[in-house]
Order: sequence, then structure tokens, then C-alpha cells
Amino acid sequence: MKLLSGTAHRQLAERIAAFLGEPLVGVEIGRFPDGEHRIKIMDNIRGHDVYIIQPTCPPVNDNLLELLIMMDAARRASASRITAVLPYFGYARQDRKDQPRVPITAKLVANLLVAAGANRVLALDLHSHQIQGFFDIPVDHLTAAPVLVKAIRARNLSDAVVVAPDTGGVKAAYAFAQMIGAGFAIAAKQRKSAVEVETIDMVGNVTGRNVVLVDDLITTASTLCGAAELLKQRGAGSVRAVVTHALITPKGIAALKASSIEEIIVTDTVPVRDWQGFPVSVQSVAELLGEAILRIHNNQSVTSLFQV
Repeated sequence: MKLLSGTAHRQLAERIAAFLGEPLVGVEIGRFPDGEHRIKIMDNIRGHDVYIIQPTCPPVNDNLLELLIMMDAARRASASRITAVLPYFGYARQDRKDQPRVPITAKLVANLLVAAGANRVLALDLHSHQIQGFFDIPVDHLTAAPVLVKAIRARNLSDAVVVAPDTGGVKAAYAFAQMIGAGFAIAAKQRKSAVEVETIDMVGNVTGRNVVLVDDLITTASTLCGAAELLKQRGAGSVRAVVTHALITPKGIAALKASSIEEIIVTDTVPVRDWQGFPVSVQSVAELLGEAILRIHNNQSVTSLFQV
């Protein structure tokens, strides 16, 4: 086994390497004077099982291209197998044609990863499950639910109810509710633009209950904040949120501070942002990803990693 890391999230790669007891392979990463990426793998990886850890988080294009070039370098260095470890898969929201004359960029990125040399993909909480079908290579799709469920259980919430902030997250939120033994409700939304959401109505009873909003990613926080306001109008006692990918923007933090959300629990799939004093708890997925890498390397099942 050989572990490589780009510059997107070196801290997470180091945590994974520490869990596995394997050092990160030296990779020289820089730029040519004209801005082109310059990458060189410093160790011999001929015949090795290579895992390249690189979330394609902002700056998305730089991190994606860096990953592609590292895979090409590994392929030309005669690695026996190359697995792209993507704690966060960028462009995942562009997974269908919902308007005329728009691309399906998630499929394009999948094609690029395969063309660059990926033999396998290890991903965590893809925005849409059907993205797995965009690849013609094996995809191990994990969920951060076991990590987030433990964090919620530690808070000992009484009379809890899990709420899906939109209809697209119903299945994941329902599974989360089953894991913590809580009730379930759904909020419906209408998206006005890429940064603005209007929450319309909800199904389920939240009056006087401790609400947990479950979503896969957060950027401007418009979906979560809109759902939280509706929940408060319906009599919710407290509102907190659990999110896998914390791609929060300054506008999103400002929205959270002005909202009814008391706390947000996130993972470290992307580098931790400055939340400017907003209550946030960061849970690491390093052991989850590390165990998955170990099981893939040893040709073992990863099914047990979905259990809490």
C-alpha cells in the first residue's frame, strides 16, 4: 500500500496515514512560472497499490487538475492499482440536465478520473447516489452517518425528530432517524436561484421537539436556514443540523448566525473553515476512510462500515 496526498486537505491525509500506520509518499507539488502544475512522485511505487487522497473542494478546478496529474504520474510510474480517494466529490450537484443546453459536469469529471488512470474510486456521501453509475470502474460509496450519529447520541436529545430539509434528502434523513431511534419529518423547498431558497411547507409534527436537520453539504446555508425558520414557526423546541461537507461561505455563516439553528455538526471531509464564533462541532472521518482503504487493499468487505 502507498498513500499519496495532494494539497487540497493534507491534514486529513495525515490523519488517515496515522490510523493506517503508513507514511505518506513524498510528492513534490509546485507550479511552473506560467502557472502550470508541476508534480513529481519522490518514491518508487512500481507494482504498488496506490491511494491518492484529494477532495475536490474549493479551489475546485485546481484541486481536480492536481488529482488528475497525480494519477497520470502514478500510472506512468507503473502502479499496479490506483484508487482515487474523494472525501468530497466536486461538481456533484451538476448531475443531470435540468435546463436546456447545460452540461452534466459530474459525468464529465467521472470520465476525466477514469481517463487519468483511476482503477477504483472511494467516495463519501455523494450529492446524488446515481453518480456511482457515471463510472465504469468500481465505486465504494461510504456514508458519514456512523460518525455523525455518534455525535448526536452523545447529546442525549429527548423527544428528537430528524427532518429532511428538502425532498432530495428524504432517504438519507430517514435512515439517520432510524439509526438514532427518532421521529421523522420532511420540509419542502422551492429553489429561486443557486444561492436563494424558499421553504414552502412541511410534513410531520415537530411541536415542542428537538429537531435535527440532516443534509449532505452546506455552502450558503439557505436550505437549512429556511427549513429552521419554518420549524420554529411550527413550534420546534430546538433546532440543530448535521452536515457531511462543510463548504460554508461567509454569507452562509452570517445566515446561520441570524437563524434559529443552535449548533451545527460537520465532518472534516474538506478543510475546516473559520466559523466566526458560530457553534460548530467537527467530527473526523479519517478512521472511517482509513478502515475502508485497509479493507479495499486486503480485498475485504466494506459493508460493516455502514453500521453504527
